Amino acid sequence: MTELPINAVLPDLLAALSRGSNAVLVAPPGAGKTTAVAPALLDQPWCTGQVLLLSPRRLAARAAAERIAELMGEQPGGTVGYATRMDSKSSARTRMLVLTEGIFVRRIQDDPELAGVSAVLFDEVHERSLDSDFGLALALDAQAALRPDLRIVPMSATLDGARFAALLDNAPVVESEGRIQPLELRHVGRNAEKRIEDEMAAAIRRALIEESDGDILAFLPGVAEIERTAERIEGIAATVHKLHGSLDPGAQRAAIRPAPDRKVILATSIAETSLTIDGVRIVVDSGLARRPRYDRAAGVTRLVTERASQASATQRAGRAARQRPGVAYRLWEAAASAGMPPFDPPEILESDLSALLLDCALWGVSDPASLRWLDPPPAAAITEARSRLSSLEAIDDDGRITAHGRALAKLPVAPRIGHMLVRAGEMGLGDVAAEVAVLLGERGIGGQDADLTQRRIRWRRESGKRADAARAMAKRWARLAPSGGDAPPTDQAIGLCLALAFPDRVAKRRSADGGDWASVGGRGFRLDPLSPLAREDWLAVGEVQGSAAGARILSAAPISEADVLRLFGERVREHRTVRFRPDNGGVEALRERRLGSLRLSSGSDDRPDPQAVADALLAGVRQGGLPLLPWSDPARSLRTRAAFAGVAALSDEALMAGIDQWLPPLLVGRRRLSDIDRSQLSGVLEGLLGWDGKQAVERLAPPAFRSPAGSSHEIDYAAEGGPRVELRVQALFGLAEHPTVGSARIPLVLSLTSPAGRPIQTTRDLPGFWAGSWNAVAKEMRGRYPRHPWPDDPAAASATLRTKNADARRTP
Repeated sequence: MTELPINAVLPDLLAALSRGSNAVLVAPPGAGKTTAVAPALLDQPWCTGQVLLLSPRRLAARAAAERIAELMGEQPGGTVGYATRMDSKSSARTRMLVLTEGIFVRRIQDDPELAGVSAVLFDEVHERSLDSDFGLALALDAQAALRPDLRIVPMSATLDGARFAALLDNAPVVESEGRIQPLELRHVGRNAEKRIEDEMAAAIRRALIEESDGDILAFLPGVAEIERTAERIEGIAATVHKLHGSLDPGAQRAAIRPAPDRKVILATSIAETSLTIDGVRIVVDSGLARRPRYDRAAGVTRLVTERASQASATQRAGRAARQRPGVAYRLWEAAASAGMPPFDPPEILESDLSALLLDCALWGVSDPASLRWLDPPPAAAITEARSRLSSLEAIDDDGRITAHGRALAKLPVAPRIGHMLVRAGEMGLGDVAAEVAVLLGERGIGGQDADLTQRRIRWRRESGKRADAARAMAKRWARLAPSGGDAPPTDQAIGLCLALAFPDRVAKRRSADGGDWASVGGRGFRLDPLSPLAREDWLAVGEVQGSAAGARILSAAPISEADVLRLFGERVREHRTVRFRPDNGGVEALRERRLGSLRLSSGSDDRPDPQAVADALLAGVRQGGLPLLPWSDPARSLRTRAAFAGVAALSDEALMAGIDQWLPPLLVGRRRLSDIDRSQLSGVLEGLLGWDGKQAVERLAPPAFRSPAGSSHEIDYAAEGGPRVELRVQALFGLAEHPTVGSARIPLVLSLTSPAGRPIQTTRDLPGFWAGSWNAVAKEMRGRYPRHPWPDDPAAASATLRTKNADARRTP
């Protein structure tokens, strides 16, 4: 290993670790940090135990262990071993163990002192996986409280060394220059209207022609794109290999193993880091990546295809120049690189943190913020995770882990899946639950059918190392689950297990074709109407993908309503709802049985809660406005007069602002707004107006005008043109000034009529009328009504509503 560039700085790293417990190593791709650093620690005086090398992926962990063992002249399982979720090789002689970050988190939880471990190396920490960040936080916590002698070394090619150094108490940063090989970047672009598989196939063919030697590593976003690209390059002059996490270990080894013939490797981002593939000097990069993104509104993690980051593009291109000069074909224009995000966001900022919070509770930390993080977990995500764990009975109200939570945390699965294993085991379904857990966690096993029951049947018939390894894992998990109870029939078992894991995703069909489903959690799901599952009435849904409004069901199984009630009967609630009906001013009362957001049954409620009825009526007025109330004419008049007088106590705004105080007492015992006592409404207005207000209204906006003849006439304050009074003109004889109202002395609009009540004149200027057109009016009136007085000077005459003879008889 003398040719490795990392050897130049190994003495500095070893010196730093001899002086202190922490160091940060920054080394570019190809420097040899993954294969050289851990073995170099084994003969250090302080290293009396194991060295743990953490890798972000199973493939990288296994490949690193095999490579290091090969350089030592050994086979994996001797001095060097590895441990991943589905594969492991180690022995009592193993001093260096390569393991995935998730396995390390489980190990340190089981043994916080890390007995027998001298050093922990975190490789490729720039990827900022959740397990990596959490594992580092736990290691630092254990180091501070229990193991000050434990060496901790974060390592990466693109590491922000200063931030990690600060997190590790200002640990020294050791930087390697690395091996520099020439790398040519060719930005070939792509047609956005064509499928990415067609463009990638064309670029691979072009690279084979333009570059006469060297293997090709092509980066695609996912398995589906890899399969379609493989179809399009069939027949090329090279062996085609696929490389992704769903492959069995044998197929993965074949992809990275040196081959006598030229080969093309179609890979996901699994091949970006921690992995040197001999023979590769050409990279074809789609510029796309598929990453998990947690949709907090939907409560699901979705795989999203998006542009790769600049850091990822750099890592991918670097694969071509690890061993000799290389070339990278990029399916985007050079100028577009600046628009790519600089880095992938830390997983801790975009993930479901349920497992993290449960692990923190198991560690004895109810508040994750008390641990040391490069980026602390978001408060909103912690709140959501706490709510979910509480519903799973994993933590108590104070955030402390429960006995059930400890059982879940000991299982190597997410809390939901662990809850399923434990509860299903208690029902006698431990074996089935373990198989469901594997089917959900290992994509592609048993096919891609949405019907998980059918996938389980196919998986049982599958041969191959991956299927065998998955079955072995299911057996291990089944042994971890408790056992008991009488198992229900097999055709119900899958649905029962899924419902235990995802109670909020239990769904009921809501369309005739089975395409639309409503769930307990309130979300809508979509299912292919051609699926056999579309004929079911109820489904237990496992995986979904898509937006919160209509996520597509990826895996589900039938479940009966009886089983749903058997599992969650204690969660069924009777809801009584009362809602206002604007069409009749009354209420509609319903009684419903609901499981979460799902309505199980409904009907009319003959005896609704009186308070709920009153609240619904109040809400109706609050929304529909005051005109919905049965105001009497005097009440309306009072409000109009108050508005004219400038007294705001009875305005719409004031009444609506205080509606919660004055209206509820009037609603007691009422089912409709029209049932309210009108006199009570009037009384409310007078009470709100108060003594002073009432006096002001009477003074500024009197209800009636009293004429010189002694008659009283209601003033219409809502009339167009201003306050109006209608009366016989004779009632105004003797009045030389025009009557006014209000503080601004607004002239009343006088609508003058004949003795028979027919209109003869409208005026705002009574003196002007007397002096002007009165003579003509009087002349006409004398002809029509000769028995009534029509004086030449009405302003000086006596007001009267009687005839001349009647007046004469009253004169003494």
